[in-house]
Amino acid sequence: MSSPLVVFDLDGTLVDTAPDLVASLNHAVVQAGVEPVTYGDLTHLVGHGARAMIERTFALRGKTISEEQLAWQMKEFVDFYHGSMPGGSMPYPGLVAALDRLQDAGLKLAVCTNKPEMLAMRLLERLGLLGRFAAVSGGDTFAVRKPHAEHLLSTVATAGGSAGRSVMVGDSLNDILVARNASVPSIAVPFGYSDVPIESLSPDRIIQHFDELTPHLVETVLGRKTK
Repeated sequence: MSSPLVVFDLDGTLVDTAPDLVASLNHAVVQAGVEPVTYGDLTHLVGHGARAMIERTFALRGKTISEEQLAWQMKEFVDFYHGSMPGGSMPYPGLVAALDRLQDAGLKLAVCTNKPEMLAMRLLERLGLLGRFAAVSGGDTFAVRKPHAEHLLSTVATAGGSAGRSVMVGDSLNDILVARNASVPSIAVPFGYSDVPIESLSPDRIIQHFDELTPHLVETVLGRKTK
């Protein structure tokens, strides 16, 4: 039997990136004369990409934004975010120890995020995590992105895994949906950027802390899915 593959979302799952995402957003929007926002203004949009955050910020401030404006706002956001990495972004408590446990037991690891691949790779590299993952796929790596099943399935294939021996770990609707769409079991964390209680999304398992993420738990979740 092949070794399990554990696929992680990035923002809100592996790494708490919210402070830097909001800082990059505000760097961009103030140049357009838009008043900056706080994390509380955008809790439900962090993790959904810069475009959604920029559009929502303009809407919050009663301003419209054209496609031309959006293009240069996106560039300002990405340039600032890329240049300031890792900033204040930090792996969640217990993550590194959990990755050690999984790897020591022979499990493979991968990342499936809607963050642009270049930014995901840069962040993981700066945090010293990149070498742990057999594959890192972003929202622009393939022709589709989460929650489309092929984003996860292509990530699994790139990592040399099989869908029947893979688990998706995430914090929000897109992660639970992509797992469901790909017929892969899901493990959810409640400390990320979901705009609804994670329980309401019906993942296969919820862990409160990465201390709970063990090889035994992965095998248990895989076993339940195949029954």
